[in-house]
Amino acid sequence: MGRILAIDYGARRTGIAVSDPLKLIAGGLDTVSTATLIPYLKDYLAHNEVETIVVGKPLQLNGQPSQSYPAAEALMHRLGREFPGVAMAWCDERFTSVLAHRTMIESGIGRQKRRDKALVDRISATIILQSYMESKQ
Repeated sequence: MGRILAIDYGARRTGIAVSDPLKLIAGGLDTVSTATLIPYLKDYLAHNEVETIVVGKPLQLNGQPSQSYPAAEALMHRLGREFPGVAMAWCDERFTSVLAHRTMIESGIGRQKRRDKALVDRISATIILQSYMESKQ
């Protein structure tokens, strides 16, 4: 059984989350430099079975594409070329950063640690993945 991998794409950093093999639980995997994302994913997919890659779809509050949408769309096309045997999907990423910060506060993570943007990106990717998995049930 393949996992589902989710990406919270950013200009500098990209958060990555992955499901368990049964696709029940989403967990943060890593935050990587966006410049190293494709090599990171090639290595990960070489060692782990992934059936779907979900990319956070950057939209504005009104549902229109945000400024970062063209870059995310280009990533989606590249992922499709690099990993032709893996299904690709979008998932609305509106409010994921807000939800990530709220999750950190509710988890008792201290103020200093909440400033860690890599942690925020990883939690945002986890929220994207959880949202995607819930939408499929």
